[in-house]
Amino acid sequence: MPKLTDLPPVWLALSLGLVWALDRLVPWGIFGPRAQAFGAALIGLGLALMAVAAAQMLARRTTVIPKNDPAALVTGGVFRLSRNPIYLGDALVLAGAILWWDVPHGVPVLIGFMALIQHRFILDEEARLKRHFGPQFDAWSRRTGRWITGPF
Repeated sequence: MPKLTDLPPVWLALSLGLVWALDRLVPWGIFGPRAQAFGAALIGLGLALMAVAAAQMLARRTTVIPKNDPAALVTGGVFRLSRNPIYLGDALVLAGAILWWDVPHGVPVLIGFMALIQHRFILDEEARLKRHFGPQFDAWSRRTGRWITGPF
Protein backbone atom coordinates (compact mmCIF):
# COMPACT_ATOMS: atom_id res chain seq x y z
CA MET A 1 0.00 0.00 0.00
CA PRO A 2 1.61 3.31 -1.08
CA LYS A 3 1.98 6.19 1.34
CA LEU A 4 -0.39 9.11 0.79
CA THR A 5 2.51 11.29 -0.33
CA ASP A 6 3.25 8.73 -3.06
CA LEU A 7 -0.14 9.38 -4.69
CA PRO A 8 -0.24 12.29 -7.16
CA PRO A 9 -3.99 12.95 -6.60
CA VAL A 10 -3.12 13.86 -3.01
CA TRP A 11 -0.77 16.58 -4.30
CA LEU A 12 -3.45 17.80 -6.70
CA ALA A 13 -5.99 17.96 -3.87
CA LEU A 14 -3.53 19.87 -1.65
CA SER A 15 -2.79 22.30 -4.49
CA LEU A 16 -6.50 22.82 -5.16
CA GLY A 17 -7.02 23.44 -1.46
CA LEU A 18 -4.21 25.99 -1.42
CA VAL A 19 -5.65 27.86 -4.43
CA TRP A 20 -9.10 27.85 -2.80
CA ALA A 21 -7.58 29.16 0.46
CA LEU A 22 -5.74 31.91 -1.44
CA ASP A 23 -9.07 32.94 -2.93
CA ARG A 24 -10.67 33.10 0.52
CA LEU A 25 -7.75 34.93 2.14
CA VAL A 26 -7.01 37.41 -0.64
CA PRO A 27 -9.94 37.67 -3.08
CA TRP A 28 -8.59 39.24 -6.21
CA GLY A 29 -10.91 38.61 -9.12
CA ILE A 30 -9.68 40.03 -12.39
CA PHE A 31 -10.30 37.28 -14.94
CA GLY A 32 -14.06 37.77 -15.40
CA PRO A 33 -16.92 35.47 -16.44
CA ARG A 34 -15.33 34.29 -19.70
CA ALA A 35 -12.40 32.97 -17.71
CA GLN A 36 -14.78 30.96 -15.56
CA ALA A 37 -16.18 29.26 -18.67
CA PHE A 38 -12.66 28.62 -19.96
CA GLY A 39 -11.70 27.28 -16.54
CA ALA A 40 -14.64 24.86 -16.61
CA ALA A 41 -13.53 23.70 -20.06
CA LEU A 42 -9.96 23.13 -18.82
CA ILE A 43 -11.24 21.14 -15.84
CA GLY A 44 -13.37 18.99 -18.15
CA LEU A 45 -10.50 18.51 -20.59
CA GLY A 46 -8.13 17.59 -17.76
CA LEU A 47 -10.53 15.03 -16.29
CA ALA A 48 -11.19 13.52 -19.73
CA LEU A 49 -7.47 13.32 -20.47
CA MET A 50 -6.83 11.55 -17.17
CA ALA A 51 -9.67 9.08 -17.78
CA VAL A 52 -8.61 8.27 -21.34
CA ALA A 53 -4.95 7.83 -20.34
CA ALA A 54 -5.85 5.58 -17.41
CA ALA A 55 -8.14 3.51 -19.64
CA GLN A 56 -5.36 3.11 -22.22
CA MET A 57 -2.93 1.98 -19.53
CA LEU A 58 -5.41 -0.46 -18.05
CA ALA A 59 -6.20 -1.83 -21.53
CA ARG A 60 -2.50 -2.60 -21.92
CA ARG A 61 -2.54 -4.19 -18.46
CA THR A 62 0.05 -1.84 -17.02
CA THR A 63 -0.02 0.05 -13.76
CA VAL A 64 -1.28 3.56 -13.14
CA ILE A 65 0.44 3.59 -9.71
CA PRO A 66 3.56 5.77 -10.07
CA LYS A 67 6.00 3.71 -7.96
CA ASN A 68 5.06 0.33 -9.47
CA ASP A 69 6.96 -1.31 -12.32
CA PRO A 70 5.28 -1.02 -15.74
CA ALA A 71 4.22 -4.09 -17.69
CA ALA A 72 3.91 -2.25 -21.02
CA LEU A 73 5.07 0.96 -22.67
CA VAL A 74 1.99 2.82 -23.86
CA THR A 75 2.91 5.17 -26.72
CA GLY A 76 -0.32 5.49 -28.72
CA GLY A 77 -3.49 7.48 -28.24
CA VAL A 78 -3.08 10.37 -25.80
CA PHE A 79 0.45 9.14 -25.10
CA ARG A 80 1.41 10.51 -28.55
CA LEU A 81 0.62 14.01 -27.26
CA SER A 82 2.32 13.70 -23.87
CA ARG A 83 4.52 11.19 -22.09
CA ASN A 84 2.53 12.10 -18.97
CA PRO A 85 -1.09 12.75 -19.96
CA ILE A 86 -2.43 12.03 -16.48
CA TYR A 87 -0.12 14.62 -14.93
CA LEU A 88 -0.94 17.01 -17.76
CA GLY A 89 -4.61 16.41 -16.94
CA ASP A 90 -3.89 17.23 -13.29
CA ALA A 91 -2.23 20.50 -14.34
CA LEU A 92 -5.19 21.37 -16.57
CA VAL A 93 -7.60 20.76 -13.69
CA LEU A 94 -5.54 23.01 -11.42
CA ALA A 95 -5.26 25.73 -14.11
CA GLY A 96 -8.99 25.47 -14.68
CA ALA A 97 -9.67 25.87 -10.97
CA ILE A 98 -7.48 28.98 -10.88
CA LEU A 99 -9.58 30.48 -13.67
CA TRP A 100 -12.90 29.21 -12.26
CA TRP A 101 -12.22 30.66 -8.81
CA ASP A 102 -10.59 33.75 -10.37
CA VAL A 103 -7.35 33.42 -8.40
CA PRO A 104 -4.53 34.87 -10.53
CA HIS A 105 -2.17 34.66 -7.55
CA GLY A 106 -2.70 30.89 -7.70
CA VAL A 107 -0.49 30.61 -10.80
CA PRO A 108 2.67 30.04 -8.68
CA VAL A 109 0.85 27.10 -7.08
CA LEU A 110 0.37 25.61 -10.57
CA ILE A 111 4.04 26.11 -11.41
CA GLY A 112 5.07 24.61 -8.08
CA PHE A 113 2.71 21.67 -8.57
CA MET A 114 4.18 20.90 -11.98
CA ALA A 115 7.75 21.15 -10.63
CA LEU A 116 6.90 18.91 -7.68
CA ILE A 117 5.23 16.29 -9.91
CA GLN A 118 8.16 16.30 -12.30
CA HIS A 119 10.78 15.86 -9.57
CA ARG A 120 8.81 13.59 -7.25
CA PHE A 121 7.20 11.30 -9.85
CA ILE A 122 8.03 11.85 -13.52
CA LEU A 123 11.83 11.59 -13.37
CA ASP A 124 11.61 8.32 -11.41
CA GLU A 125 8.98 6.93 -13.78
CA GLU A 126 11.10 7.82 -16.80
CA ALA A 127 14.12 6.08 -15.29
CA ARG A 128 11.99 3.00 -14.61
CA LEU A 129 10.61 3.02 -18.18
CA LYS A 130 14.12 3.38 -19.59
CA ARG A 131 15.32 0.39 -17.53
CA HIS A 132 12.41 -1.77 -18.68
CA PHE A 133 12.06 -0.69 -22.30
CA GLY A 134 15.44 0.83 -23.26
CA PRO A 135 15.50 1.80 -26.95
CA GLN A 136 11.68 1.81 -27.22
CA PHE A 137 11.49 4.39 -24.44
CA ASP A 138 14.35 6.41 -25.97
CA ALA A 139 12.60 6.57 -29.35
CA TRP A 140 9.28 7.54 -27.77
CA SER A 141 10.86 10.21 -25.59
CA ARG A 142 12.59 11.75 -28.61
CA ARG A 143 9.30 12.21 -30.46
CA THR A 144 6.96 12.90 -27.51
CA GLY A 145 7.29 15.74 -25.03
CA ARG A 146 7.34 15.17 -21.29
CA TRP A 147 4.32 17.47 -20.74
CA ILE A 148 3.12 18.13 -24.27
CA THR A 149 4.39 17.44 -27.77
CA GLY A 150 4.94 20.35 -30.08
CA PRO A 151 7.34 23.11 -30.95
CA PHE A 152 7.52 24.32 -27.33
